[in-house]
Amino acid sequence: MRRTMKNSHPRTGTAMNFDPKTLSALAVKLHGRRIGVINRIGGDRHLFSFEQDYIDDANRPTLSLSFKGQRGGLVVPTRPVTARLPVFFSNLLPEGHLRDYLAARANVKPQREFFLLAVLGADLPGALMVAPMDQPEQGAAEEGGDRNHDERLPETALRFSLAGVQLKFSAVMEASGGLTIPAGGMGGSWVVKLPSGRFASVPENEYTMMALARTVGIEVPRTELIDIRDIRGLPADAVAMEGKALAVQRFDRGAAGETIHMEDFAQVFSLYPDDKYRHRSYANIAAVLWAETGETGTYEFLRRLVFSVLIGNADMHLKNWSLLYPDRRTPVLSPAYDLVATLPYITRDELALTFGGSRSLSEITTDQVRRFADTARLPASPLWPIVTETTDRTVASWEKLAEKDLLLEKMRTAIGDQILSVAKTVAQAAAK
Repeated sequence: MRRTMKNSHPRTGTAMNFDPKTLSALAVKLHGRRIGVINRIGGDRHLFSFEQDYIDDANRPTLSLSFKGQRGGLVVPTRPVTARLPVFFSNLLPEGHLRDYLAARANVKPQREFFLLAVLGADLPGALMVAPMDQPEQGAAEEGGDRNHDERLPETALRFSLAGVQLKFSAVMEASGGLTIPAGGMGGSWVVKLPSGRFASVPENEYTMMALARTVGIEVPRTELIDIRDIRGLPADAVAMEGKALAVQRFDRGAAGETIHMEDFAQVFSLYPDDKYRHRSYANIAAVLWAETGETGTYEFLRRLVFSVLIGNADMHLKNWSLLYPDRRTPVLSPAYDLVATLPYITRDELALTFGGSRSLSEITTDQVRRFADTARLPASPLWPIVTETTDRTVASWEKLAEKDLLLEKMRTAIGDQILSVAKTVAQAAAK
């Protein structure tokens, strides 16, 4: 006999009165409007289809640039995908340990993405909601995570919002960058990054790099370093960890809790999460930004790319760059996120993607920037001044950044040396 899910939703804590393994169709809603259906058909295949009224609507809200044709029209999917979900929806699901936890909580296999999306669909990135067809709508959780919890949380508290999920200490410690979990409280919706058992001071590292980016003039979300013991509702194994966690306020949620649609560049390029380090370059991202956001988004992207080289961040893959749709139709570059100096942990001197034909983290050259511009079909002349200005600002900001005292001395020295080393090569290139 199949087990019916009558316990709490693994992410929101609401009741689920359906067996995900019996489902054959999922309704896809964008800003509360049903825009399509994901059907599970024979042979473990899945097909996403748009609703006709969405296709016919000239003012329809944008789901993804991946569905935008060369002439601006809507590309309608016609081919089913075997085993996995269609690419856009696969990218909505968590990766790694968090996926394993949620799948176990929902009594489904992590690889069965259709079933996993069915039970996670009430709380997805952006303005999407996915729910079983002909089932009562599963609303998103109230702030604080567990609807059945009567405690009134103070504004300064955070509550872990994966009700009932048992985080095993060993699995938490295996997450190289620190496990990322959702939380509510402190006046908004947050993601919280727990410390890593493999690498020292990752939360402090990211907090400091985000603070440095902010002083350089890069838009970043609000961040807070918090004691793990101050996160309400964490399982005992996680509470037993020592040190600080990093809380990052979600930028796909507005001040009043409204949803703001978003997509990352793996979704834009129709690539599965497994391919986030392959098949595209930073110039490809810039080309999309130039077409969709003009100078504003493109030059800001270059500024952040230069900053990432300066701090030694080798992990800016496709899923670490995103678009937001504040007006529901037109994309803008999202605030910067996941800014971590990775060189103190992994001495591999390579960027996640190619930048002007190079993956080097040790230099930025004029030839490299020219190749970047040529590939992205950008005017080259404005780009080098952005490189030099960003470099000068980063060097000056690092020298007086108070937050760097949070770092271990060895890490602080490694980051400082990286900034000065790259700045030297930029100065030499500028002098030629």
